Amino acid sequence: MIKKVLQYVFLGLAVYGVIVYLVINFYKDDPQAMIWQDREAFNKRYISKLKPDMIIELDEVLETLGSPDLTYVKSEGERVVQIVFYRTQLVKPDGITTQDECTGLLFENGKLTLWGAGAIVAYDKAFE
Repeated sequence: MIKKVLQYVFLGLAVYGVIVYLVINFYKDDPQAMIWQDREAFNKRYISKLKPDMIIELDEVLETLGSPDLTYVKSEGERVVQIVFYRTQLVKPDGITTQDECTGLLFENGKLTLWGAGAIVAYDKAFE
């Protein structure tokens, strides 16, 4: 009797382990469905993993992080400079997302070139 109960317990734990493994490895996070605290942490974690030698397109960032909290675009001829802001830290809990609560990602012709404080400076100086 005890042997049969232990078999069922072991089988239940194995099924549970398989389900946990599948969820962790195959379930895609949806930033739009997250509460703001989780989305903020998700954005911060994604941006902190960016490296200067990575080639990342705007579409890839939009697919991963969802729509930005703020976005600005400048263009001149064939050159398009766009900065998108994703909230990464809460400054004032007033329900309004401001630029100082976000990290900027600068894209030139759809390719990520800078992020952080340097992105804001480069965007401001674009086309000067």
